[in-house]
Amino acid sequence: MSWFKHLHFKLLYFRKPPWDTQVSPPELMEFIAQYPPGRALDLGCGTGTNVISLAQHGWRVTGVDYVGRALRQAKKKAQLAGVLADFQVDDVTKLKHISGVFDMILDIGCFHSLDTDEKRAYIHNLERLTTPGSIYLMYGFFREADGKGPGLRNSDLSGFEISFDQVKREEGVDRGQRPSVWLTYKRKPIDNLDQGTSK
Repeated sequence: MSWFKHLHFKLLYFRKPPWDTQVSPPELMEFIAQYPPGRALDLGCGTGTNVISLAQHGWRVTGVDYVGRALRQAKKKAQLAGVLADFQVDDVTKLKHISGVFDMILDIGCFHSLDTDEKRAYIHNLERLTTPGSIYLMYGFFREADGKGPGLRNSDLSGFEISFDQVKREEGVDRGQRPSVWLTYKRKPIDNLDQGTSK
């Protein structure tokens, strides 16, 4: 990510970023109701709203963001909510401080902000940090018709297909009336991965 984009996001946290609703979306709450708690990772967690929701339902959660100011707010919010959570300053394309495997990885509006090379690195880390059966829940909006600016392309989503099965797709529009999507992926069994690499 360029230094300009880094600076832009950091400056937004001196006020309230437009995406920081302070409310976990119904899609996440539906997931929580359907799956037993385990170990979760929130990529681009911001001020920790969704980390806290997961922790309140028994999940052991790590939140990652590269904006230190956002994570300082997240830690205060978690303390006020009376929950334990781990917050790490890190880049989602590197994740140098994150190890082990997670039962669930959440991304609400992070992946779609990356460029093509960053998306490849991100997916590599996603594969490194999941195990067969792990769930990846992601929200993003699609690029404008002219192809400029942040957003998803269908070719971006094909990058997940080597290691993940898509189990749910819900399309809609975001607050700016851009086409958006909620995607649920499940990490493939080892046998399927072996077949995919032997072709």
